[in-house]
Amino acid sequence: MMLAPLLGLAGPLLALAGVRRRGAALAFAGSSLATVGIIATVGLSMFPFILPSSIDPGSSLTVWNASSSHLTLWIMLVATVILLPIVLAYTAWVIRVLFGRVTLRDVRTNPDFY
Repeated sequence: MMLAPLLGLAGPLLALAGVRRRGAALAFAGSSLATVGIIATVGLSMFPFILPSSIDPGSSLTVWNASSSHLTLWIMLVATVILLPIVLAYTAWVIRVLFGRVTLRDVRTNPDFY
């Protein structure tokens, strides 16, 4: 459990190092680790409560009473198996089409860039 807060603290430092070195991958990795660490810290520290009740602890929303039925989870699995490849293919296509940075020279020479 101590790994989560360490990631939450080390991630921004790694992102800062990436920004200073102009390393986009290092900055992205540090930002991602910080986000995962911060969210995991909250989730692990509150487990099993998702939404604790300050009035009646017995009325708190927990991991077990917040989950869906078996049928609902099955329908979501089938929808994910069908739709996730479509979303990933579209995302890969967009990244391929829009890959690269727009420089000041590109903006000055092409009137279609804003």
